[in-house]
Amino acid sequence: MADNFKKNKPGVADEAVPTTSIHIRRAIAYVVLVLVTLMCLFWFLILFINATRSNGELGRGFTLIPGGHLTENLNNLFHGTIPVVRGMINSLVIATLSAALCTYFSTMTAYAIQIYDFVGKKMVFTFILAIMMIPTQVTALGFVNLVSGMKMEDNFFPLIALSIASPAVFFYMKQYMESNLPGSLIEAARIDGAGEFRIFNTIALPLMRPAIAVQAIFTFVASWNNYFVPSLILHNDNMKTLPIQIAQLRAADWLKFDMGQVYAMIAFSIFPVIIVYLILSRNIVGGLTAGGVKE
Repeated sequence: MADNFKKNKPGVADEAVPTTSIHIRRAIAYVVLVLVTLMCLFWFLILFINATRSNGELGRGFTLIPGGHLTENLNNLFHGTIPVVRGMINSLVIATLSAALCTYFSTMTAYAIQIYDFVGKKMVFTFILAIMMIPTQVTALGFVNLVSGMKMEDNFFPLIALSIASPAVFFYMKQYMESNLPGSLIEAARIDGAGEFRIFNTIALPLMRPAIAVQAIFTFVASWNNYFVPSLILHNDNMKTLPIQIAQLRAADWLKFDMGQVYAMIAFSIFPVIIVYLILSRNIVGGLTAGGVKE
């Protein structure tokens, strides 16, 4: 009986099999993640390498060896005919205000749909989602006519106001609230005598901070990279954003065209976006995962 017990008792080798299998799967997952990360970062590496090369070197073909013309490209860029620094400031103003206002008012709209019960609530929710199906190009002509009629061309206000109402941000915040904003907490605040705006600003917004950070970053990047709408209403060189200025550099005639200068400007333009991602990357992961889990 003792012999049978020894035979049936799991040994050290048997216990090591599942552990080894877990380590192997984990190692494979890490290798795949590293490869995918390198593939994503490879194009940024190419961009920064090309920013250090001259137009003639770029014309001779691709290489992974950095050039020695970064200072020259930046000097030509900042002392050229295009006001790059002013374009950076313009893009920062538009993207920052758009991100802040869009997330705040979209969160307020989602809060109203989630918390309050009123006639036509489902119809309003469906209507907002239906707006997501309308491409920007469809409404562009009417938007330009409206801006021209209001004499607001070469003005940042139409671009900022246009981005405040975002159905995509509203939908994400609404879904996040369903799992992370308990209605009992709102009712307790009302019983304590807090007003509706105070409840929203002091209770709802802090609870929604991870989701707000995620959507603020996405809105910032979308506004920062937006070329189509700003190019329709911004005509003054001092009011243009960086995407418009990059397009101007690429459209220069062959006598003035400098591909190294174009790469330097693209690299210069993505630094604010990289900085924003590095600062708020933890909020991105936390907001995306928390919004998808229901208790």
